[in-house]
Amino acid sequence: MATMNFPSDLKYTKDHEWIKLIDDKTALIGITEFAQRELGDIVFIDINTTGKMLNAEEVFGTVEAVKTVSDLFLPVEGKIVEVNNALSNNPELVNNDPYGEGWMAKIELSNTADINSLLTAEAYEQLVG
Repeated sequence: MATMNFPSDLKYTKDHEWIKLIDDKTALIGITEFAQRELGDIVFIDINTTGKMLNAEEVFGTVEAVKTVSDLFLPVEGKIVEVNNALSNNPELVNNDPYGEGWMAKIELSNTADINSLLTAEAYEQLVG
């Protein structure tokens, strides 16, 4: 099995989401390489929470794979300000590039410091390794 990639500039959750700060109040969210491998071929992403304020660990959408549907949990409190529209026609981007083109949502953070409570790449790798 190929080595999995856990970029060190991201923070991770025990639920297999990642978050990346874009600036001091905005971040991208997606699922990890481990999560997409576990799910298998992703066929549909459903995120209908745009414009909503959500708490950390609240469900912000679902990801549907051939065999299962999984909830997506928000890593930190914030407002969903954008959804990756490319995923509507190409949900497999999550399989092919989970940390790049396969990002799922952009959020406006309630408190940037919340990110510090999430897992580092090393801690996440130990969790799934």
